[in-house]
Amino acid sequence: MDRNTLIGMVLISIIIGVWMLYTAIEQRPPAEHPQPTAEQSKSNATVPTDSARPAQLGTGISPAQPAVPEQRIRVVTENYRATISSLGMTISRWELRHYKAWYGAPVQLVYPGARELGMTFTTPSGEKLTPRQQQFELLNAPASGTIELRGDSSYTLRGRLRIGGATIERTITFHSKTYLLDTRITVEGADSLLPLTRRWYDVGWNSGLKYQEASSVEESNHSTAFASLNGSLDELDVSDYNKPASVHQSGTVEYIGTKTKYFMVAILNGRPDRQGEYFLEGVMYGAPNNGHIKVYSATYRVPYRGGRQSDSFAVYLGPLDYDIVKQYGLQATVNFGWRWIVRPIGEYFMLPIFKAIHALIPNYGIAIIVFSVLMKILLLPLSRGQMQAALKMKALQPEIAKLRKKYADDPMALQRAQMQLFTEYGVNPMGGCLPLLLQLPILYALYAVLATNIAMRQAVFIPGWIDDLSVPDHVIHLPVSIFGIEALSGMALIMGATLFIQQKMTITDPNQKALVYVMPIMLTLMFSYLPSGLNLYYLVFNVLGILQQVWMTKFSKKTLTLADLKRMPKKEGWLQKRLRIAQELAESQGRTLPMNLPTTPKSPPKRPKKRR
Repeated sequence: MDRNTLIGMVLISIIIGVWMLYTAIEQRPPAEHPQPTAEQSKSNATVPTDSARPAQLGTGISPAQPAVPEQRIRVVTENYRATISSLGMTISRWELRHYKAWYGAPVQLVYPGARELGMTFTTPSGEKLTPRQQQFELLNAPASGTIELRGDSSYTLRGRLRIGGATIERTITFHSKTYLLDTRITVEGADSLLPLTRRWYDVGWNSGLKYQEASSVEESNHSTAFASLNGSLDELDVSDYNKPASVHQSGTVEYIGTKTKYFMVAILNGRPDRQGEYFLEGVMYGAPNNGHIKVYSATYRVPYRGGRQSDSFAVYLGPLDYDIVKQYGLQATVNFGWRWIVRPIGEYFMLPIFKAIHALIPNYGIAIIVFSVLMKILLLPLSRGQMQAALKMKALQPEIAKLRKKYADDPMALQRAQMQLFTEYGVNPMGGCLPLLLQLPILYALYAVLATNIAMRQAVFIPGWIDDLSVPDHVIHLPVSIFGIEALSGMALIMGATLFIQQKMTITDPNQKALVYVMPIMLTLMFSYLPSGLNLYYLVFNVLGILQQVWMTKFSKKTLTLADLKRMPKKEGWLQKRLRIAQELAESQGRTLPMNLPTTPKSPPKRPKKRR
């Protein structure tokens, strides 16, 4: 790296920093966005809900029993406490018993005022009838208003709605030991209720899931709406404030839903063999403290074919836990990274290993340390090759220094001389890059496994310091924001210090000394907003790298010398081969390359043997 390259890196860093600052300013929520209520502030979210205004319907159709007050039934199982409303026979509350929000209360996934899993349809007059305008009669509601399930028991709640000459019956079946419920919708005599041009009804989840984490930005980064169509997962991820986005597809729909970082609702089609269509919609709103939330809806459109028609769905509403959702064929919703390369590594290799380690070690922090050691051992061939390449370059540094002094005023001659030197000693200047590139998919898969694993959520490692391995352990709050960073993570600071030591040991080129200081500072700032569990992994990985470097440089029986390099077998690298071929082609056409690279000497042609 010469002076011009170093200046270029500094300029690129300045440009990136200015761009990050500009982006942070541009992406701030609009100031005029209404502030959330006190209850909604706990989740850093606001959400629109269905209007409670009665519909002004034509053709003599009106909401059923508008004067009857809303009836609520409470359902208690081993996993959740739910509230079912008679308005649309919908879910108005869904509280998970084994999980807590960041402020300590049990996780509650339904927004206040929302009525989810309801039906919506349009009447012949063009009026849209929402769940709030459908007062169902609950046929077998318990007198106490509470359904409590234990053991392997189940309960089916039934409701009926008569409207416009049609009868709509709904059932919801709750199971004591699962997060899954079953629902069936039966429509009869709806020819006068549904117009010929809109002969369908929509059923789905309309107001998204209530946020549960302290950082709305971090939770939004993992929030999407999704649908499995013809065996492939399609996701909607909105990115612009107050600009709704939507997806409409038809085909073989297996399931639809929406998710946040750690929780999910999925509606599974009861007839996946039948063609259907779905709608995904989303919008991003501003939230307090420069946060933002994403609100999604996922809807099935069910055609009505006349007469008496029944349609069934299963609904999963619970944690985004791989082991749980896999039981229902929903494992594709767990994000392990790029599905063709990275995802198989995380799903079938890293996650099983990490779970096996945790089965023996209850503390997740210690499990991450053991996992880091194991991954370092598995990646040892790659890291060893990278370090050997660095040691070879270190052995050549005295010769390279002589060349720099000799050709101080001729950069092109210096480049040619350096390439000749590399060829003479069989050193590939890019030799350390390939092992690093091969590690990138593994490291990305590791990030996905640790960053989105619900097992890390609220897992304590060091009480009083790292009480949650899924969030950053901020220990220093900066007086001013640096590129949008307002706090420093303690684990990231220690990780940055170990990276500085490692860089100091491996970088010997005087022209690259700036990297010794620049990289640790940049990565410390960047990693300050990563989960502390992930920073713990990188910290242990760096410490093991330092120990490996010390062993290879200080305690190895033999130090690598120029004589050793000369005795080593010379193997032409892929890049060197490509450059040599390019140069030979140029020479055959009477031209020369800008860099006159040394070519591999060709053996003289063999003389034909004389026949006797």
